[in-house]
Amino acid sequence: MTLTELFPTLRKLPRADKLKVMQFLIAELAQEEEPSLQPGATYPISSPLNSHEAAHKLAQLLESERNQA
Repeated sequence: MTLTELFPTLRKLPRADKLKVMQFLIAELAQEEEPSLQPGATYPISSPLNSHEAAHKLAQLLESERNQA
């Protein structure tokens, strides 16, 4: 069935069924966009561990907030 054939059928559906179709399509799209993890593969993970520069910037931000209060 083509999309042009599908539209008239969708228009005839009751509101509740149209909502179910929307939920189905949204779930399908979300599933397609989720990254899938492959068994046995390794993936890099970003971590602030040992990030002294980030800690220093955070301390500066907190200090500036404290001075403004």
